[in-house]
Amino acid sequence: MERDDDVVVMGEDVGKNGGVFRATEGLHDEFGDNRVVDTPLAESGIIGTAIGMAAYGMRPVPEIQFLGFIYPGFDQIVSHAARLRTRSRGQYTCPMVIRAPYGGGIRAPEHHSESSEAMFAHQPGLKVVIPSTPYDTKGLLTSAIRSPDPVVFLEPKLIYRAFREEVPAESYEVPIGEAAVRREGTDISVYTWGAMTRPTLEAAESLADEGIDAEVVDLRTVSPLDEETIVESFEKTGRAAVVHEAPKTGGLGAEIAATLQEEALLYQEAPVERITGFDTPFPLYALEDYYLPEPARIEDGIRDAVEF
Repeated sequence: MERDDDVVVMGEDVGKNGGVFRATEGLHDEFGDNRVVDTPLAESGIIGTAIGMAAYGMRPVPEIQFLGFIYPGFDQIVSHAARLRTRSRGQYTCPMVIRAPYGGGIRAPEHHSESSEAMFAHQPGLKVVIPSTPYDTKGLLTSAIRSPDPVVFLEPKLIYRAFREEVPAESYEVPIGEAAVRREGTDISVYTWGAMTRPTLEAAESLADEGIDAEVVDLRTVSPLDEETIVESFEKTGRAAVVHEAPKTGGLGAEIAATLQEEALLYQEAPVERITGFDTPFPLYALEDYYLPEPARIEDGIRDAVEF
């Protein structure tokens, strides 16, 4: 925001309150009402207004308070933001970043814990970014704001303030569309993103004591997928598992499995294991820990693939 006066933050309670998770705390004091805008509780209006601003040269960063609240604005995103470049034959672009806390694990009420990233990854014209570390969050958000096209930037609420990492004060970018190999291994490739990265790494370290050497690939961007890194890892190990907290059916685990079938079938030694949330609405408190993939369940899935 210091670098570019066209960057404007807007959303419910992002200003004086600093956002429900305090992610925008301090911005209102520094940049004022014109650049940090508290909006009405109207997701369609927030997104629609941001699209108009983006079309005329600004770089809005609208926040949807929880991903489960985004559905009233879904039409604006898929019918207008994602299509503006194509519809105008390149005359207009839509440089906006839709931020939303997403995922479970914080004992929130209904509509606060959905993981619907696959819905947005399915839409041509949208990029979908999900960081898992503080360093990547800053670098990916910088890249997203500088992108000429719309980015859905999902922030796993379970890992807000969960751990610390050195983050440079100076500006830097982490490229959109590049996965990161968080742990190298030879026996199985485990693909994950967001809040599931840490329990997956924990499971991988535990399995190392059993002689199972798991490679953990953090996708970081789920649209576009880094197919090169996904396939390269699989060609090394011959086995794969995908960990995500969204429901299993129609989830991105299926897309990754299909990519491996298309690009590296002759390397495959076992079915691709999907370790996911369940095909139910996200449950309330008592069952939340059971719904989310946790290290023990991830370990079981990895063993199934390795021992096939």
